[in-house]
Amino acid sequence: MPRSLEGKAIVVGLSGGIACYKAADLVRALTRSGATVRVIMTAAAEQFITPLTMQTLSGNPVGRSTFDLTRESQIGHIELADSADALVVAPATANVIAKIAHGIADDLLTTVLLATQAPILVAPAMNVHMYENPLVRANIEKLRDQEITIIEPGEGSLACGYEGKGRLADTDVLVAEIARALSTHDLGGEHVLVSAGPNREPIDPVRFISNRSTGKMGFALAAAAWRRGARVTLVAGPSSLPTPPGVDRVDVVTAEDMREAITEKFPHASMVFMAAAVADFRVPNQAAEKIKKGPGGLTLELERTVDILGEIAAQRDEQLLVGFAAETESVLANAQRKLREKGIDLIVANDVAGSDTGFGVDTNAVTIFNRKGGREIVPLMSKDAIADRILDAAVEFQRQRESGDLV
Repeated sequence: MPRSLEGKAIVVGLSGGIACYKAADLVRALTRSGATVRVIMTAAAEQFITPLTMQTLSGNPVGRSTFDLTRESQIGHIELADSADALVVAPATANVIAKIAHGIADDLLTTVLLATQAPILVAPAMNVHMYENPLVRANIEKLRDQEITIIEPGEGSLACGYEGKGRLADTDVLVAEIARALSTHDLGGEHVLVSAGPNREPIDPVRFISNRSTGKMGFALAAAAWRRGARVTLVAGPSSLPTPPGVDRVDVVTAEDMREAITEKFPHASMVFMAAAVADFRVPNQAAEKIKKGPGGLTLELERTVDILGEIAAQRDEQLLVGFAAETESVLANAQRKLREKGIDLIVANDVAGSDTGFGVDTNAVTIFNRKGGREIVPLMSKDAIADRILDAAVEFQRQRESGDLV
């Protein structure tokens, strides 16, 4: 989970719609991320899910009425508003959107919304025709004008039987948007290009050469960069991982596919993180038909693929370039050699032979070198946390370069 949620106080407001059942999953996810979650429910929301359910999942009493005498003896609605680091309304009906847009405070949720100074996020969920109604659209634009974040609904089959846009955004999207609202946008204005995952080099129509990479580190980097305000393009080799919210994904297969995609996107990027485990070799003459099993063995002729990182390093203008060295022996020495030879700014070294630092696991431990001799040892932690540490190093290097501190 994003580190920006740990220890944060999140108020989740539920208004009356069938999507209230999804809010239970959101509250559970936020709680598991280390956030303190307080829930406010409108009277209509209680028709779809019980306060007891939300109290059990959040571990805190549920706010239900502005005139709860016990809570209002401490001016409870102001306490809720002041203690929140972020407030998200999910689901947000057309009714509550209209109230927020016009400054109406006739229940606990809308009163807290007007009183809070925290970032507000609104996740609409309603019938597709209601969502497309010009009055609703106008109200949503009023919220945007007030710098309220609108988390766009998804498309698909709706509870009312219609198909279209109006489904409450998925939990991972909601959590990512909340984390983004609470993150420092030190990458605002940057276009970050990330490569991730393996390549597949075909032998014949049914076989290929590949490696053990799953893309987890690169996907975590893309997600973290978006949380921190960047526009992000992710060039991904074959991977079953879902696209991180807010990220523009380009799928590729072979090393040459990846090279073409990176070459196309590179001139528009300001920071590049080459986390992909690019194939070093390929079969030059792919068989047109499946190779049949015979009595003897099979010998494959292999040729080198193009060094994508070295190629773009030779072409770069002002882009910051970060490489990765996945090694099984002489990890630090090999990474430093790669840093020098490729002429890049930073390199991230990790030992992929470790059971908790290799491909396909959720943790990593790395050493980050920069071309001026700087070194940072990052101990074992989640790849999400590692991603932020790598971005921290890149931002600091960029700051020193721009200020002239690097000679």
